[in-house]
This record gives sequence, structure tokens and C-alpha cells, in this order.
Amino acid sequence: MLDKEKNLKDAKAKMDNAMVFLDEALARIRAGKANPRILDGIKVEYYGSLTPLASVANITTPDAKSIVIQPWEKSMLREIEKAILASEVGITPENNGELIRLGIPPLTEERRKLLSKQAKQEGEDAKIGIRNARRDAIDALKKAIKDGMPEDVEKDAEAEVQKVHDKYIKMVDEAVAAKDKEIMTV
Repeated sequence: MLDKEKNLKDAKAKMDNAMVFLDEALARIRAGKANPRILDGIKVEYYGSLTPLASVANITTPDAKSIVIQPWEKSMLREIEKAILASEVGITPENNGELIRLGIPPLTEERRKLLSKQAKQEGEDAKIGIRNARRDAIDALKKAIKDGMPEDVEKDAEAEVQKVHDKYIKMVDEAVAAKDKEIMTV
């Protein structure tokens, strides 16, 4: 017979994964101020294998409008520059022979609206993952009735799953609203 606590724990784990994925996706959206996490998706050719940029260089933000990348090996400057140009970051790197500087340009109103729309889409994707976790948990509970679980226990467990679902949906809405506010702040 299905253990309702384990079922709830599995649903929470799936919903947590959706939140982690949302946090990473929102962090990559450039909001007009320097954030080293916009470089998280960039991989650099390093001794024959693709390595995350943060593993081959020190990434800092000296001020709100620039990111400085200091490679641990000077020979990596060219590779890092190529990787940034090939990425979807949309910023041209400035290489001075010692380090790479990325100047974060101010966002236009049109670009802000596009980024806001992208953040909302990421939020919708996270909500879909959370709803799928709820559906899977409820389906498992409905199958458990056939295996002998009392209906009132199943209904209580279903209500618990719904409460958890509502809490996670609220967290998604808050995260997207915070990112939207960050994007739209000039």
C-alpha cells in the first residue's frame, strides 16, 4: 500500500526541483545591472574539454555596470573571449591582455519588456512542473484507493498535496514578480 507521507515527500522534491530550475533560469536573465550568474551557461574549451567559465577564471563585479573576468592562465583569454561572443549574453568583451571586462549596457524599454516576458515564461514553465508533480501525487493516491487505502485518508492526503502545490505556486509568483521588478527598474 502507498505511504502517503512518502508520496507527499516525493511531490515536494519534484516541486523543489522546479523552484531550483526557476531560480537558475531567472538568474541568467540580465536585468541591467552586473550579475556574474549571467555567465553561468558559458563553457570554455580547456585542455580538450568544455569547462564552465567559473572553473577557469575569477569572475567579479567591481561596480553595478561591469563584470571583470580574470583567467587563471593568460593563454585562456582568447578562448574565454570567443566563448562569450558565441554565447547568448549579448555583450562584447573588452580584452586588455590581463583580463576581460564586460560593460553592461543599460536596457532599452523594448528589451526590458522582452526580458520581463521571458521571466514570466520561465515562471509558467516552473508552474507546469509543479502542477505535474501534484498530478502524479494525486494519481498515486487514487491508485492507492484500489489497493485498499480508505477514501477519507486519500482525500486528506490529496488536500495536503494541494496545500503544498498552492504554496509552491505562490513562491513562483513571488520570484517572477521580484525579477520583473528588478528588470523594470531603470
